[in-house]
Amino acid sequence: MSSSISLSKPLVWLFAVASGLSVANVYYAQPLLDVLAREFGLTQSNSGLVISATQLGCALALLLLVPLGDMLNRRRLMLAQLALLCLALAALSGATSTAALLAGMLLAGLLGTAMTQGLIAYAASAAGAHERGSVVGTAQAGVVIGLLLARTLSGLVAQWASWRAVYLLSAAISLALLMLLWRMLPPVQVPQKKLSYGALLASMLSMLATHRVLQVRGMLAMLMFAAFSIFWSALVFPLTAHGYGHAAVGAFGLVGVFGALGAARAGALADRGRAQWTTGAALLLLLASWLPLSFAGSALWPLVIGIIALDLAGQAIHVTNQSLIFKDGSDAHSRLVACYMLFYAVGSGLGAIAATSAYAAGGWQAVCALGAAVSAVALGFWRATLEHANTAA
Repeated sequence: MSSSISLSKPLVWLFAVASGLSVANVYYAQPLLDVLAREFGLTQSNSGLVISATQLGCALALLLLVPLGDMLNRRRLMLAQLALLCLALAALSGATSTAALLAGMLLAGLLGTAMTQGLIAYAASAAGAHERGSVVGTAQAGVVIGLLLARTLSGLVAQWASWRAVYLLSAAISLALLMLLWRMLPPVQVPQKKLSYGALLASMLSMLATHRVLQVRGMLAMLMFAAFSIFWSALVFPLTAHGYGHAAVGAFGLVGVFGALGAARAGALADRGRAQWTTGAALLLLLASWLPLSFAGSALWPLVIGIIALDLAGQAIHVTNQSLIFKDGSDAHSRLVACYMLFYAVGSGLGAIAATSAYAAGGWQAVCALGAAVSAVALGFWRATLEHANTAA
């Protein structure tokens, strides 16, 4: 597919929908932590292991599976991974031990992430340079909506049926998506540059060591996603303590959908050279969001405002980061997104562990203090590296 022409709107939206449905599998567990803890005998402080297992799967996918898009036919790769995801979700729905639960979560993270990031790289490679930020932003909007609605769906299904029904339903959705992508994904060229699997993985180390934009934007992603995970991983505890059911906890994810509206806009601003301006404004908003978020469980409207601010800021940063790292290296988009998202996986995993530990130690206010501190570090890091930025401001 030539990068000199614009992608059709239906194709762009196909990437967005498929990415959203794929990433949802990584986030279904967040509103379910307390019910999973009760059924499998986990304590409140170590229930974060459930989220960490999915994030470990994410990291393994980024290291071992996502880079394959620069080596193999992306269309065939997507279909094979989605078929395996269907089987993994069906198995997870029947887990009867802690080991089986954590193994199932790891596979959900592994294959869900491989699909999501593979589709993002697919879209970036197919898009023209003049529209890449906007296309990536639209696909990322699908990811945002998918991960947020995942919490709502899992909360509703768990309250009306069981947590097992959540993953059985997801297996059915994934099977339907498999048939849709088989019919609609466009054919793609096999990468011209032939690399062995070992050379492919080794080249990622070189990127991490030498790619300045990747290094800076990766660190921002790690800090931003840590803050994001700190909030969403711990929110279930103060809300259920104040009498909210799982459906209500999951429904708070709907509020964050407004943040997805900023994703495509942030990509368009990056296409016009406003990436640094967007980053600075979003980091300030991320830091400010923790004040209204501190009212979770005691006041509704401040919490709603805080969620909108948190998600809008986070997604604006994320899309701007991706737009910048995709500016060059068209033959390495899968490896670039894999390297970048490794920072995300580390941040999300550490954030989940830190959030549950902070809540156990000091309650919701300790969680908010931790999130604000991480956000402040992200703002300071961006400001310290700004003068060295070699991209358009």
